[in-house]
Amino acid sequence: MSRHDFGKECSVKVNRRTFIKGCTMAAAAMGLSEAMVPKLVEAAASDQRPPVIWLHFQECTGCTETLLRASHPDIGRLILDIISLDYHETVMAAAGHQAEEVLQETINKYQGKFICVVEGGIPTKDDGIYCKIAGRTAMDILADVAPKSMAVIAIGTCATFGGIQAADPNPTGAVGVRDLVKGTPVINISGCPPNPISFLGTVLHLLTFGKPPRTDALGRPLFAYGRKIHDQCERRAHFDEGRFAEQFGDEGHKQGYCLYKVGCKGPGTFANCPAVRFNDVGSWPVGQGHGCIGCTEPQFWDTMTPFYERLPGVDMPWGDGIVTGANSAGIKILGVTAAAVGIHAAVGIGKKIIGCGRCNTSSEDQE
Repeated sequence: MSRHDFGKECSVKVNRRTFIKGCTMAAAAMGLSEAMVPKLVEAAASDQRPPVIWLHFQECTGCTETLLRASHPDIGRLILDIISLDYHETVMAAAGHQAEEVLQETINKYQGKFICVVEGGIPTKDDGIYCKIAGRTAMDILADVAPKSMAVIAIGTCATFGGIQAADPNPTGAVGVRDLVKGTPVINISGCPPNPISFLGTVLHLLTFGKPPRTDALGRPLFAYGRKIHDQCERRAHFDEGRFAEQFGDEGHKQGYCLYKVGCKGPGTFANCPAVRFNDVGSWPVGQGHGCIGCTEPQFWDTMTPFYERLPGVDMPWGDGIVTGANSAGIKILGVTAAAVGIHAAVGIGKKIIGCGRCNTSSEDQE
């Protein structure tokens, strides 16, 4: 099957309204102004769709399923219009030797120009024998494909940090992509599964600016993972006032109080879940009454469990959340907030003066 025929198999055109809506949502998620939307649309609408090789290793295919089943707009179809998905074991028509021929053809023809997406952890124990495709281990395939790509996007917590396969005792020696790939940019889109908008925004950033978005120390785009869930949560006001659900189903839980005491890991988890909802339908686990389990963080199966016990080390100004009076608690919180606002203002002024250390430009230049 030729690359052109495979592209026709995978791509189903979306209408222009949906296309622009998707780009607008991605721009908002990335913190870009409306003025940048036309540039994103122009880059995304180019006839020169970047070829993508999508590798599957130790995973459940949940990240692909989430992406393809996304709606409002149909992000799966939108992404297939933006990229040329040349190799993807789940959605491609080819199989067996034919599929592997497509893989090698794409690598040879577009070396240095294709995007490599990795879904799933990579087992390293016993020379990687616990995951093989076409007679090759996941380690071998990754070592062959990743260095020849323009960039690698690790999608899902399995690909970014090893996922559940890497949970103690990690019998297969599973690791994330960044543990093995050096010398090629690796962008981590963590989550189990991650928000499709975070993936779309990363792809659009690569196409529009020709480089990966700014990332945190773990390689995650700051636009999606730059703030804690706790700081963006609609239940945060209840936390600040000391109102908690003490157990599932109690009156506090029914009233929508903070879920920290029943195990919510939002105070230790970086993600944009409260701000950019899955499928743009307004629902997310915390909003429905279930605490965050910290799935975007490294080793969350070990560090965030038991899931229904409170996260230690969370600073609560009033002690254990027992408030003797609303006014006294409010005064304490107001003082903390005022100090934080003062620090934020000072930091903002400092950034304008000395610029951003990561990119050597001032905040005004970035705008």
